[in-house]
Amino acid sequence: MRNIIKTDKAPAAIGTYNQAIETNGLLFTSGQIGIDPETGKMVEGGIKSQVNRVLENINAILSETGLNKEAIIKLTVFLKDFNDFSTVNDVFKEFFGEKEFPARTTVEVSELPLGALIEIDCIASR
Repeated sequence: MRNIIKTDKAPAAIGTYNQAIETNGLLFTSGQIGIDPETGKMVEGGIKSQVNRVLENINAILSETGLNKEAIIKLTVFLKDFNDFSTVNDVFKEFFGEKEFPARTTVEVSELPLGALIEIDCIASR
């Protein structure tokens, strides 16, 4: 069974995709960028602000299904500038704490939607 996940606590899809799909005990989010769902605009303040907003958006999607950040098993991170890698790590430590982190892939890309500095998608498990 496949369940489409939608919440107004995370940005609405800006294309032909859903915020997330849940199937067979796994939740797959679409890539999230630093859009504030209340304003519909990219957050200001650079990479740290965008990473925080992205993680908040992912958490809002997880919450819609009764999950939280502890359910995250894998993140794929797309960075506009790999020099921001250490900032991403610092924000991840704040978000996840100093214990178990999810698996992660991080790649540098040439462009992201709406001029975003980072995009992250997530796989979580029940």
